[in-house]
Amino acid sequence: MKSSLLLIAPVAALVCSTAAYAKVQTQVVEYKHGNTVLEGYLAYDDAIKGQRPGVMVVHEWTGLGPYVKQRSEQLAKLGYVAFAVDMYGKGIRPKNPKEAAAQATIYKSDRKLMRDRAAAGLKVLQDNKLTDKNRIAAIGYCFGGTTVLELARNGANVAGVVSFHGNLDTPNLQDAKNIKGKVLVLHGADDPLVPKEQVDTFENEMRQANVNWELVKYGGAVHSFTNPEAGNDASKGAAYNATADRRSFADMRQFFAELFAIKKA
Repeated sequence: MKSSLLLIAPVAALVCSTAAYAKVQTQVVEYKHGNTVLEGYLAYDDAIKGQRPGVMVVHEWTGLGPYVKQRSEQLAKLGYVAFAVDMYGKGIRPKNPKEAAAQATIYKSDRKLMRDRAAAGLKVLQDNKLTDKNRIAAIGYCFGGTTVLELARNGANVAGVVSFHGNLDTPNLQDAKNIKGKVLVLHGADDPLVPKEQVDTFENEMRQANVNWELVKYGGAVHSFTNPEAGNDASKGAAYNATADRRSFADMRQFFAELFAIKKA
């Protein structure tokens, strides 16, 4: 027993020492889509050496702010290189729901612009020296969930996409045939902004295109269930739900574990 303890102690010390030096690094990344200047947010753990899977993160309708940056840092702590894209443009950060709705409507009304703007952000992640180009996924919240689904429908070269409480509609259902990766939709079962008819249409769209997809519904959850800033009044149609937040994050992690598994030769 004493010799076993002597062996364990150095290993434990090494683990603690490594953890002490691990640190998530973040930086603002300026890039362009056409003539539009964009400002994304990169996060990664500098204790990890070499390339690792990349995750593109798309913000909610309020634009790239503290919430999605915190999510990117969470992903970095899990060992991914995370890049939060900017869909609106440098300096365009809606200050209230009215401004947010106006910005989101621009892209929801022009899905080609939405897809192309998202693709510009994806390229930044793909070109990053830390990113394993063969293992990339995209996730999005609310407006961002809609965006990553459109990115997939546009034939983006990603292993998978995850939509958190995003809208599921699209102008052309036939575009689902372009999806190359897997699709995971994490949905509030009582979300009034994404009615049952929209969910049913999405499911049929995925089936008709033979997509590898999954849709998870969380009972009692409405729109924006992962965001504490949404408040706690579900009767308003958007509210934070701690249980659904925890479960959806775990479901995303499991999805990534399968998506990024390295197959042995």
